[in-house]
Amino acid sequence: MNKSFSRRDWLKSSLLATSGFLAAPAFSSIPERNLVQYNAKSTLREFLPDVHLAETRLIARLNANENPYGPSPKVIQAIANSVSEGNRYGHGDAHTLIQMIAEKEGVKPSNIMLGPGSTDLLEKLAITRFQNGGNIVSADPSYMSVMNTAQAMGGTWKPVTLAKDYSHDLNGMKAAIDSETKLVYICNPNNPTGSISDAAALKEFCKTVSTQVPVFVDEAYLEFLPNPEDQTMVGLIAEGKDVIVARTFSKIHGMAGLRIGYIVATEERIESITSKVRSTMGLCLTSLKGAIASMQEKEFLASCKAQNTDCREFITAEIVKLGYSPIPSHTSFLIFPIQMEGKQFMNAMVQEGVGIRTYEMYEKPWCRVSMGTHEELEIFLETFKKVTQA
Repeated sequence: MNKSFSRRDWLKSSLLATSGFLAAPAFSSIPERNLVQYNAKSTLREFLPDVHLAETRLIARLNANENPYGPSPKVIQAIANSVSEGNRYGHGDAHTLIQMIAEKEGVKPSNIMLGPGSTDLLEKLAITRFQNGGNIVSADPSYMSVMNTAQAMGGTWKPVTLAKDYSHDLNGMKAAIDSETKLVYICNPNNPTGSISDAAALKEFCKTVSTQVPVFVDEAYLEFLPNPEDQTMVGLIAEGKDVIVARTFSKIHGMAGLRIGYIVATEERIESITSKVRSTMGLCLTSLKGAIASMQEKEFLASCKAQNTDCREFITAEIVKLGYSPIPSHTSFLIFPIQMEGKQFMNAMVQEGVGIRTYEMYEKPWCRVSMGTHEELEIFLETFKKVTQA
């Protein structure tokens, strides 16, 4: 063996071989494709490769903010054991999970609504809130699911540009609220920027604004923070504030493909949704059993957080060494402006088998890379250098 053949070279060649990537003709040519426009008002656009690749062909899957370490072995076993009960509905398990979540969050079971992922709950809320028009206020850029659904239902979107430090411009958002506003949406930590807003300022904002209009706080990435209990807005619900907090099992629990999440809200707000759309009927028994097991996996969750932090610190330092300026991240991904045309960059990375997301934001191209394993991030760095320095 050539002594200069490094561990990274071995890893990359091994992954290429096992994925079948080298034999895949779909990657031989990637025609250009236009930007995907999230909304005419948004500062955010996304580039997509014009190729329908099988995900297994990616040698580094860093495009979807997935947890590469999950589900935990105990969750996998719980799901496997539940398959034989697939002829039964999971209402009893839904009740058990709601009880566990209520205890964790310090609220009553009647304050909890389950759904197949938090995005489903975002959209259900939008469907029930915007049937007769109205507007939604949110940061721009942010996670667009609830805004897109609100607009599809006949509502309008009032975007408020993030502050200079990429936190939410809470004063600007408050000023944007009018008599037609039916919801304020806050993603904290924010996606796709990875930035966070000050907890004390956000709590004061929620307390004040929720007397006028419901405030939806999407905390999908909260559990990657070192002190999530100090950052969450869920305590406001126990105080009776009209605040809705969303959480998901897709991120730190490593259950993205199993689709389960929940919201915490006042009893009245939960009832306003469940009176129009079903809740637990849309959940699989396997997902419920898996979530129940994962709620008890404290060591596994702590390990995922630690590995995510280590990888994030590693990739941030390496990107800075290369002369780039990433937004400080509090999530399972990192975003930074690149010095290469976005469409060209995306196509070149996909041709090398590295899945990332590429945006145009603030009239500049940006790369968002999810925290995979350390080995995947090494492949990303190697490929990034090859593509940008060619």
